[in-house]
Amino acid sequence: MNSYYEYIDPDSIYSDQNGVLFNLLGIADSKLLSVSESLLTSKRLEELNLKPIQIRSAYSLLDIHRYIFQDVYGWAGETRKVDISKQGKQFITATSFNHAFFFIDGLIGRFRGSSDDINDVSEHLAEILDALNFMHPFREGNGRA
Repeated sequence: MNSYYEYIDPDSIYSDQNGVLFNLLGIADSKLLSVSESLLTSKRLEELNLKPIQIRSAYSLLDIHRYIFQDVYGWAGETRKVDISKQGKQFITATSFNHAFFFIDGLIGRFRGSSDDINDVSEHLAEILDALNFMHPFREGNGRA
């Protein structure tokens, strides 16, 4: 199954003509960028594991993304400005993020008010993860954030 993403980015906001993401490292080779990004973000993820960012709202995801990708991308922690689809399925449009964050905040509130029952907790967390997946707020690094 193809995991092909399509980015509607006619102004090349995020990448050069070869599809390499603009980055703080000045790397113009996609393979080298991938390796460098992996090494740098792995270090940051390890740090977050030791000292997690407290989730106050859905917007905390921006802080998490910024922390993970701060060494690689100037737009780390910013919602994407382009629309994305995968295998023909559209993620939420870039203009709808405020509504999506508001919706996810509601889900987080319901989760915090839920019982400690493992099934209840699992259902609430799955619903939050599903909404975050559909939102796909970043040009790169959604899964890691």
